Amino acid sequence: MRLIPDGTRYYPPQDEAWRERLSSQLEQVLHGWGYDPVQTPSLEVFNPTHPLADKGFKLVDRDGTVLMLRGEYTTSVANLVQTLPQPTYPVRLRYTGTLWVRTRDAELGRQREYTQVGAELLGVATPLADAEILFLALECLDAVGFPKAAVEIGHPGFVKAVLEATNLEPTEIALLRTAVHRKNASELHGLLEQYQVQGQTRQAVLRLIDLYGDVGVLEEAAEIAISDAAKAALEEVRAVAALLPPERFLFDLGIARGLDYYTGMIFQAYTPDFGQPLCGGGRYNAGLPAVGFSVGLERLMTALGEAPSLETAIAISTSLAAAQGLRAKGQRVIQAWTHDQAQLEAAAQAWGVPYLILEKQTIRLSDGATVQLEDL
Repeated sequence: MRLIPDGTRYYPPQDEAWRERLSSQLEQVLHGWGYDPVQTPSLEVFNPTHPLADKGFKLVDRDGTVLMLRGEYTTSVANLVQTLPQPTYPVRLRYTGTLWVRTRDAELGRQREYTQVGAELLGVATPLADAEILFLALECLDAVGFPKAAVEIGHPGFVKAVLEATNLEPTEIALLRTAVHRKNASELHGLLEQYQVQGQTRQAVLRLIDLYGDVGVLEEAAEIAISDAAKAALEEVRAVAALLPPERFLFDLGIARGLDYYTGMIFQAYTPDFGQPLCGGGRYNAGLPAVGFSVGLERLMTALGEAPSLETAIAISTSLAAAQGLRAKGQRVIQAWTHDQAQLEAAAQAWGVPYLILEKQTIRLSDGATVQLEDL
């Protein structure tokens, strides 16, 4: 019999302390950029039009109302903004909390219960706002140990416009989109052959999967912008690109995810030695224009590797007053649970605690020397 459901996990002290530290580091960065904390209910009223309606955990309230566990933050934060009394736009908000989905995302390696930290910039739609989110995402990754992370920027509207120029049925376009997203050239060739897409349109679709690289890719994309919609999407990306330094920013005009959700620039951040995105986001509209991103804490932990050691307490103390004095200075002190000195010394050795504070003396355990309490 399993103790916990599939797709969930326990967090022992070392892992949970690490998760708290990462969360605090990210929140400090967001705070410094002027993003205010918010929280939304873990339980939401089920809405069949919700982006995760088919993946959410559903339950029935006592009055028969169907509820759903929060599966993402973007929608609920946008709803929260609608309740603010006369907000001054733009509104900058940040959040940290747990999300739940019924099915794992194999592509993203995501569990069914995970923790997310994110930021939303709501009420404006400008290149400067998009660039702010991009810089902010990179600074967050820098703060938690990814100085070599790079951001890949795309625009689903560009892919959508090129694919719609084929004049195929929506189900056929969806298959093309999947092949483009996977950058599967042979599959894409086969589908275009099957659907008899020819000429300039065929070449434009085929070139989508190769539009990846530095800012020069935008000029290549201009060659296949075969509709006004494609040209408009490309201009949006160019306007953001003009605000970015060349370092750490790449462009992928073949990103084909989120075609029905994102309304502008989208991005993901990667580090060279980890195959999954560290964070991602983009521009959307949830009743008002907005742009944001999110970071999965468990994803960061996996990418960083082994958890750092727990912070060691400086002492075990039988004196409450002495312990409180050290704690007031920011020291970590364990309160003694017995007056048996041998037992306390054994525990201190097991935990790596360097000092034992007794009622009348303080002992340095490495050599048994007596030290002054104020020297700790």
